[in-house]
Order: sequence, then C-alpha cells, then structure tokens
Amino acid sequence: MAVEIRLSAAEVARVRFAVSPLAETVLGVRAALGAGGHDVHRPWVREAREVLAGESELGLLRALLEGCLPSFLFPVPGERLPAFEAELAAVRTAEAAYVAAECTAALGPRARGLPAPAALTERVADALARCHERLVAPHWGRMRAVLEADLGRRAVALVDGGVEGLFAQLHGDVVWREGELLVHGRRRTGAAWTVEAGGHGLVLMPTVFGWPDVIVDHAPRAAASIRYPAAGVGLLWEQPRASSAGLAAVLGRTRAALLAALGEPLSTPALADRLGVTPGAVSQHLGALRGAGLVATRRCGRTALHLRTRTGTLLTAGADGVDGVDGGADGAGAVDRAT
Repeated sequence: MAVEIRLSAAEVARVRFAVSPLAETVLGVRAALGAGGHDVHRPWVREAREVLAGESELGLLRALLEGCLPSFLFPVPGERLPAFEAELAAVRTAEAAYVAAECTAALGPRARGLPAPAALTERVADALARCHERLVAPHWGRMRAVLEADLGRRAVALVDGGVEGLFAQLHGDVVWREGELLVHGRRRTGAAWTVEAGGHGLVLMPTVFGWPDVIVDHAPRAAASIRYPAAGVGLLWEQPRASSAGLAAVLGRTRAALLAALGEPLSTPALADRLGVTPGAVSQHLGALRGAGLVATRRCGRTALHLRTRTGTLLTAGADGVDGVDGGADGAGAVDRAT
C-alpha cells in the first residue's frame, strides 16, 4: 500500500521541519514493547524493557501501541523543537470525539475495551510522561544532536536542490512527482491512500525510534506530515569498551577538539574543514578515539559518520568544562495512521 500526499504550489512553499520529543517517546515505548523499531535499537531496548516492566499502565500502552497508531498521540509540532510538556498538553486536551474516532480507526473492535476518551488521554499522558523521564530523557541530548544534525542536512539539500532535491534524498520510499508525494509502504500491493494537506503545508520530522520506517498520518487535522529515519541513528547506542592504553592515546589538543565537535554526527571531510587539518590526520585521530571507546563510526550510504559515545561525552564534560548532553536492514518504509 502507498500514500499519496497532494500539495498545491502554496503548500510546497510551506514545507517545514520539526523534531518531536513526544513522538520519540511513543515510538520508543512501541519499540520496547516489540511492536516496532529495528535491531539497531537493541542495546536501548534491553534496558528499556526492564524499566517498562514496572509501568502501571503497561496494559493500556500495549493496547494503544501494538497495532496501527492513533493519530491523537502525534500532534504535529507548531515549532521546530517543541517542549515535551507542550506536546503532552495537546494529548491531554484532545477532543473526545477525535480521540474516540482515532482509536476506532486504528484499533477496530479492540477500541471498545479502552477507557472513555477523557480518562484515556489523562492516563496515557501520565504514562508517557513517566516513560519519557525514565527511558528517553537520559539519552535526549545525544538523540537531539542526531535529529538536529539531520535537519541541517535536509535544509542544505532544500537550498541546493529545491523541493525536488530534498525529496530525492529523503528516503528511498519517498517519491516526488510534480506536486504529489508518493510514500511506499512495506506492502507494495493495494490501492493508494490519498492525503490532502488542506492548505496547511507539510511538516518533515526526522525520527530515531521510527527508523528505518517512513510514517505518515493518513488523516491529518492540520498540516500533512512525514516522519522519516534520521541519518546517524546507528551511532547512538554503540558503546565500545575503553582500555587504559586507548584512553592514554587520546590526549592532545586535536583529539580533544574532535571530541568537542562530535556532539553531532559529522563526516571526516566536515571535521577536517571545521578543525583546519587534513582528512588523513582526522582519520588517524579518529582511529585512536575509536580504540579508546570514545567515538563510534557508522557508514550512511557513501559517507561515514562519526559521533562521540557516552563515555566520550562524559570525558569531554569533565576535561573541558563542556556541558554533558547525556544523563546518568532493511530500508523498507511502513505507512501507519499516525505520523
């Protein structure tokens, strides 16, 4: 099945980007429940499942997240990076008729076993607040760095190649055809679902826990939206073991500068340009940093992206006075109800 998103010329001019901490929480919980995500998240999922086992609303979360996702859980952000609490407030205040309709559309007969909409939104919002605090907030600094770095790349693609250039490199399952976006799902058969943006434009949102899927809201209430896999996600959970010899090898101004720069995923040429050294020198220093367990490297297409590990972040914070950003394959896209 595919989704067609129709955009007028005016709506194409309203294409914008955003990051949603609430969506990452919802999709992260879904991955921990075993209903989504990918093996790339396995290190995080192992820890998350232990925490999630003690959640008092685990049954309710399973009922809502193990199938098609109700759209009321994914309010489209009105700004580039909304506060988690503001997004959660939109869930709490969602109209009862809208919540009921979305649950019925997403869950079918199973929706009859859910609480009344007012109680449902309050209970699920409280549960998601706890899940965010315990499961996502400790990693949000690194997650945000990956997501915002992706936004930067997409903005450059938009400037360099226009809308056509942007969508050409967004995801293999997203195709631009003169005013219409076609988003393919895992099921390549069946009638296409048509989405009208309704004059509100399109919001593009990179996602960590949605990776590797493309997620589209089939029935948007305002702007149409696409959540697509962020580049560099595979770097987030890699945590190589450090050795005392390796740690000794990272001493020096250039390597310290590399660690400071790698709070976001960067390529070797980008690091060389930023530090004013040759790509060969950067590669040599990165090898030492990887050996010390301070940097992780993952290939993304033809480009190798580097990101400091949690150990690297803690060392940078302690040594250089930089605020820490962490606390204490298939490429097929899925099309869900919710963005």
